[in-house]
Amino acid sequence: MSMKLYASLTLTVWLFMATFSRAQYVIDTNGEPVDNDDEYYIRPAITDNGGRFTLINRNGSCPLYVGLENTDTPLGYPVKFTHFALNVQDEDIRVNSDLRIEFVEVSTTCVQSTEWRVGENDTRGGRRLIITGLDDNFGSIGNYFRIVETQSVGIYNIEWCPMEICSDCGFVCSTGGILREDGRIFFALDGTPLPVVFQKKDD
Repeated sequence: MSMKLYASLTLTVWLFMATFSRAQYVIDTNGEPVDNDDEYYIRPAITDNGGRFTLINRNGSCPLYVGLENTDTPLGYPVKFTHFALNVQDEDIRVNSDLRIEFVEVSTTCVQSTEWRVGENDTRGGRRLIITGLDDNFGSIGNYFRIVETQSVGIYNIEWCPMEICSDCGFVCSTGGILREDGRIFFALDGTPLPVVFQKKDD
């Protein structure tokens, strides 16, 4: 085998491995892997669907609901991600893995966690809205979400399907989408998926 051919094959294999490895991670709007030490704004891939993710007081009481700003403005709260497996050495967030999502830099009158949690079926629309607070059930399963790939690079869906916590629990898995109510935009399961992107704070 000639040196040129060997070098070409080596480069091809390296590029394939680099691309494959990168594809395992969630990529932000700068093309960099999402890091669990950094803060990110979540926003729709299509701006007509609303602005950055935020907290909404739905009923004038706690808990607060996860939703979207009505317009694509610099409002909204950043989030941080935490791996399900706390002993994971990798700081980058992988696709299709269980993780917790928490709003940071939030000041509210609700004395509770701002971690995302799956709520009960809503009596108004029959969908499960995403609220905030800690889940006291087995394994805190309601607090774990997944970021899954779409057909477009850098665009993702957020779903609830905590299979790493319990692979045989028979969860009714679902992808998050929007629910419009009284001029507000809520994030809820059991509807049309909402493609999102992750923008690193201060970018």
